[in-house]
Amino acid sequence: MHKTTQKPTNRVSKALKLLFCSSLLFMNSLNAQTVTPWITSGDQSKLLQQQGTVNFGANSGTNSSTVTVNAGTTYQTMDGFGYTLTEGSCEVISGMAATQQNQLLNDLYNPTTGLNASVVRISIAASDLSSSSYSYNETSGDTNMNNFSLNGPDLTYLIPIIKKIQQINPNIKILATPWSAPRWMKTNGSWVGGSLQTQYYAAYAKYFIKYFDAMKAQGINIWAITPQNEPENPNNEPSMLMNSTEQKNFINQQLGPQMAAAGYGNVKIIAFDHNCDNPNYPIDVLNNSSYVDGAAFHLYLGNISNMSVVKTQTGKNVYFTEQYTGAGGNFGGDFGWHMQNVVIGSTTNWSKTVLEWNAANNSSYGPRTPGGCTTCLGAITVNNSTSYTRNVAYYIIGQVSKFVKPGAVRIASSSTNGSISSVAFKNPDGSTALVVYNSGSSNTIKVVSGSSAFNYTVPASSAVTFNWGASNPVAVTGVSVSPTSSTITAGQTQQLTATVSPNNATNTAVNWSSSNTSVATVSSNGLVTAVSAGNATITVTTVDGAKTATSAITVTAATTGFPGYYNIISRNSNKGLDVADNSTTSGGRIQQYDITNGGGNNQRWKFVSAGNGNYYIIVKSTGMYLAVENNGTGDGLKVQQKSFSTSNEFKWTITSLGSGYYKVINVNSGKSLDVEGVSTANGANIQVWAYTGGLNQQWQFVQVESSTTTAKSTLAVQEIPVENASSNDMTIFVDQTNNHLKIETNREGSSDVQIFNVTGQPVLKKNVNFVKGNQSEIEISKLPKGIYIVKVNDSQGSYSKKIIKQ
Repeated sequence: MHKTTQKPTNRVSKALKLLFCSSLLFMNSLNAQTVTPWITSGDQSKLLQQQGTVNFGANSGTNSSTVTVNAGTTYQTMDGFGYTLTEGSCEVISGMAATQQNQLLNDLYNPTTGLNASVVRISIAASDLSSSSYSYNETSGDTNMNNFSLNGPDLTYLIPIIKKIQQINPNIKILATPWSAPRWMKTNGSWVGGSLQTQYYAAYAKYFIKYFDAMKAQGINIWAITPQNEPENPNNEPSMLMNSTEQKNFINQQLGPQMAAAGYGNVKIIAFDHNCDNPNYPIDVLNNSSYVDGAAFHLYLGNISNMSVVKTQTGKNVYFTEQYTGAGGNFGGDFGWHMQNVVIGSTTNWSKTVLEWNAANNSSYGPRTPGGCTTCLGAITVNNSTSYTRNVAYYIIGQVSKFVKPGAVRIASSSTNGSISSVAFKNPDGSTALVVYNSGSSNTIKVVSGSSAFNYTVPASSAVTFNWGASNPVAVTGVSVSPTSSTITAGQTQQLTATVSPNNATNTAVNWSSSNTSVATVSSNGLVTAVSAGNATITVTTVDGAKTATSAITVTAATTGFPGYYNIISRNSNKGLDVADNSTTSGGRIQQYDITNGGGNNQRWKFVSAGNGNYYIIVKSTGMYLAVENNGTGDGLKVQQKSFSTSNEFKWTITSLGSGYYKVINVNSGKSLDVEGVSTANGANIQVWAYTGGLNQQWQFVQVESSTTTAKSTLAVQEIPVENASSNDMTIFVDQTNNHLKIETNREGSSDVQIFNVTGQPVLKKNVNFVKGNQSEIEISKLPKGIYIVKVNDSQGSYSKKIIKQ
C-alpha cells in the first residue's frame, strides 16, 4: 500500500517559521552586536580616533591573546575622571578669547561632545601651580576666621571658570585640597614645610567650614576634600607636613565634628593624598576615624597594588587623585606608562577616580609659585588667546572618560597575554566599555563576552576602547518619592523610596540631597537621619534627565526624657563623668574616669526636667546637682557637684547630634560640657567651653538603671542597618541568649571581621572561615556598652552593620 506524507497544516507551518525566525533573531542580537573601537596610538598616528565598527559573532577557535569580559562579577562604582584645575590653569584659560575659551572647556568637560571629565580637583588657596602663594586668611591669631575671604586669585580666576564648567556639566564633582594652612598656624611660619600647630586645630577646621560656606555662596558645592596634599612632602611651595597621627587627630577632634555640626557631614573626607609607597599611613587613619570615607593616592613612588592593600585592610574607598606628565617626556612612553599604571592599574586596584595633574598651563609650564613645578606639562597648553594644544594627559584621560560614565561599575576582565592589559566597565545605560592597552608589537586579540566574541588588531604601544550595547536607551521621564512627608524625632531614621519612570528606563540611578543637613541628612540610598528639630526638604534627582521629587521632613526634639540613671560617656575618651574621690561636699570636683559594669553611684546620673526643655543633672551618690563653679560664664570654668539652687547655672540643655550622641550646654553660660585639654586620661577635669563640635564635647548616655529597677539585669542589643558596599548575601545578627554575634552568608573562605567603636577605633578583630550554609559566631560579652560597627571584609567586598550594646 502506498503511503503519502501528510503536509503540515498552514497554522503549524507558520508557527514553525515564527519559532525559527525568533531563534534566529535572538542569535543575531547576541552575535551581531556592533562594537565601536576608539584608538590612541603611541606613535600619534591616531589620537582618540574612532575606527570602523566590528560585530560580535560566535566564540570559536583559540587565540593566545584573549581578553575575557564577565559582567557577572562586579567591583567598585566609579565617581569619574578628570584633572586638577589649578588657579594657574584658570588664569591662562581666562586669558583666552570667549569663543576659544568656550571651545576648550567643552572639549574637556562636555558629557556629550567632549571628554566628559567629570571630577575637578581644585586647591584650597594656593597650590604650587598658582601664580603666587596665598591663603584665605593672613591675619595672625584670627582663630574665629573673621577675616576669611576668597578675594584674590581664586575669586578672580578660579571661581568664574568653575561656574562655566558647571554650566557645561551641572553634575561635575569638586574635590578640594589644601597645599598648606595659613603660615601663622604652622610650626615654621613658612609656606614651605612645617606642620600645623595643635593649638590651631579648631581654627583650621573652622577655616574649612568658612571655605564651604563661601564656595556655597558662589553656587559651588564641594563634593569631597582631602585634609592635605602630599602630607609627607615638605618641598613644594606651598607644602605642609602632616603625619598619620596628626591627620587622624585633626579629623577626629575638630574637622569631622565641625563639618557635621555645620551641616557638611555629607562632604567626603578622603585621607592621605600621597604616594603608594606607604600604605600604613592611610590604613592607620582609615581604621581609626569614622569620619573618613577613604584614601587618595599618587604614584610618584611605590606600587599601585597598595591601593588594594588599603582597600582590603580597611574596607573603605580608594581614589587616584594625581599623576603628572613631564615636559621632557616622550608621548608614546608617557601614554603607555599612564595607561597601564594609572588608568588600568588604579581602577583594577579599586580606585573610584582617575585624575591626572594640571589641566592647562602656558607654553612656559606656568603660572607657578617660586617653588612650584617647572616641568609639569598640562593636559592643554594655551598657546595664546586663540589657540591651544592637546597634550598626552588629554588622551590618557580621554581614552577612558569619554566612554565610562559616572556611576559605571567595574566588571571583570582578564587577558591571556602579558602584553595586553585591560579593564572593563558597565555603564548606567547598560553599555559596556572595555579599555585595552597593548605594550608589545601589533597583535590581533580576541575579545570574549558570554558566548560571543570578536577579533581586533591592536597596534603596537596603543590603547583601544571598545564600546558596545544599549544602542536604544530608554529615557527617564519622571521620578516620585515615598513617603512625600514625614515627622520623625531627632536621632531616628526614615527610609525614603524613589520610583523612576518608566520602569524600564535604562538608567535608573538617582542622587539624594538635603536642604538643611543640620536638621536631617540623607544617605546615598535614601535613608534620612534626623539630627535636630526643624524642617528639611529631601530631594531625589535622576542622573538621566535631572528629574526631581521631594519629601518634606519635620524633625521634632526628643521628648521621651531620660528615665533612670545613666553613665555620661565622653565620645573622645570613652570615660565617664565621675565625682572625684567620691566626694560628698558641695563644690566637689567632676572628672572623667573609667567605668566598669555601670560604675559606682558617683558615676551614675539622672536627668530631671527643669522646664523649657532644660534638665537638672543629679548624681546618685549625693543627690547634688551638676553646675559651673562661681556661677561663671567664661571658658575653662570647672564643673562641680553643688547643693540645689534654681539658678540657671544648674540647668542644662540636651541636644541630639545623631548616632546616639548629645551636646550638653549650660543654660547660664551657653558653654558646652567639655573634657579639659581634649584629654583621654583618668582624672582629667570636666569644664565648660564654647561649643566647637569636638569629640571631647560630645556625650553618650548609657542607661544603667531604669526608673523602676535598681539596675539592668539583661543585655539588650539592637541591630541597625548601615549602608554597605556589597550584595545582600550576608546577615549579621545578635543572639541575646549567649552574647554572641552571628554571621550567616553564602560566601565561602577566609574573611576578616572587625568591630569598631564610634570613633572608628578597632576594638575586636577576628579571622573567620565561612562555610556556606553554616553560622559563624563571635563572642561580644566583654565589649562595654555602646555603639559599634561590624565590618566583614573579603575578596568579594565589604559588608557593614551597626549594633548598639546597652
